[in-house]
Amino acid sequence: MTPGRFGHFVAIDWSGAVGARQKGIAIAVCTAEGGPPVLARADVPERADVPERANKAWSRQDVLAILRGALPPDTLVGVDLGISLPHADCGAFFPGWQDSPADAPALWALVDAICTHDPHFAATSLVDHPAVSRYFRRHGGREGDMFRCDDASHGRGRLRLTELRQAKMGCKPYSNFNLVGAAQVGKSSLTGMRVLHRLRGHVPVWPVDPIPSHGPVIVEIYTALCAIAAGRSASRSKMTEYAQLNAALEALDSPPVIGKGPLDDHSCDALLSAAWLRANAHRDELWHPPNMTAQIARTEGWTFGAE
Repeated sequence: MTPGRFGHFVAIDWSGAVGARQKGIAIAVCTAEGGPPVLARADVPERADVPERANKAWSRQDVLAILRGALPPDTLVGVDLGISLPHADCGAFFPGWQDSPADAPALWALVDAICTHDPHFAATSLVDHPAVSRYFRRHGGREGDMFRCDDASHGRGRLRLTELRQAKMGCKPYSNFNLVGAAQVGKSSLTGMRVLHRLRGHVPVWPVDPIPSHGPVIVEIYTALCAIAAGRSASRSKMTEYAQLNAALEALDSPPVIGKGPLDDHSCDALLSAAWLRANAHRDELWHPPNMTAQIARTEGWTFGAE
């Protein structure tokens, strides 16, 4: 990546919870010029660079509005969600289903079409779909007969190649087909896919789309990778106070965030991830991971920072 390609860095800690506004969504921004990362305020959705987040929670519609029209043209955006589903392991997102999409953009379109009447970019209709539900693990002990697909999943469900690489780096990724448990990421990923579909033609998503010479770019991030890079372990990746956050920021050569005492883990994740993006966006090897083929890029995508 050309040094100086990005001047602004935005990290979004996402949420797949039901409801109009999500306490689990946090947005942080920092600039290449320096200074600490700051939290964006949810009561000023037309701007992504206003510090001191208000009490009002973000809606997914707010975030979409920012991504579609309120980003500086040189912004790198990291979203903490899975931008796709496993494909390489079984040769399809939904093996055995004739309507299984061919690539990630087609998957996003399918999710949004099936869930078009679900409010607030929810994805309830997808996981209750008579054909698609077979591939998910849902609440109430409802594990679809195609959830595991093969014997290699070891009960955790299918994983993308980038998630297998995350595991080798010390993380504990979960399948995007798993919708149960505190560590599940499936709901966040599916709601995020609806937003990504609405962004087609507005903001490219790496590595599904080519990186343009100018304009904003979205990448998938995994906040645990950012925490590991800052000297924390995967089991200690979550931070809940300013002192922990600032120690991690110092490890990334970032100025501290002003404050003391408790701070919610979503805000900590977003703040640290924004600083991590700033510190690593110039690394060409992260844009060209050796295990990411063109087919993987177009179908499963990749997590920026996974080697």
